[in-house]
Amino acid sequence: MASTGMMVSNIEIIPGRRVSSHLGMVQGSTVRAKHAGRDLMAGLKNIVGGELKGYTELMQEAREEATERMVAQAKSIGANAVINVRFATTSVTLGAAEILAYGTAVVLE
Repeated sequence: MASTGMMVSNIEIIPGRRVSSHLGMVQGSTVRAKHAGRDLMAGLKNIVGGELKGYTELMQEAREEATERMVAQAKSIGANAVINVRFATTSVTLGAAEILAYGTAVVLE
C-alpha cells in the first residue's frame, strides 16, 4: 500500500527491494468516540444483531488517521517506507477507543 508516496506494508521485507537504512519504530494513534445518538442506536442493534455501521465507520476513520500520523512521523525522520505495520486497539473509557498504528521506518533502495 502506498500512502501519500510512502510504501506502507504489513510484511517484514519488500520483495525485490533492499533496506539500506533502519530508522526505528514509528507510530500514530487517535482516540475516538461516537456521539450519544450513535451509541443509543448501537445499543438497540445489539438486541436484534447485525453490523454496527456507525462503529465500523468510526474504526475505519480511526485506522486511517492513525496510519496518516505514523506516515508523517516516518517522513519526518527521512524514511521512504514503513514495514511490518501493525494495529492495536484498546478501550480508553466507556464509549471511546484508541487505535494505534505502528511499524518500522526504513529507507528502501
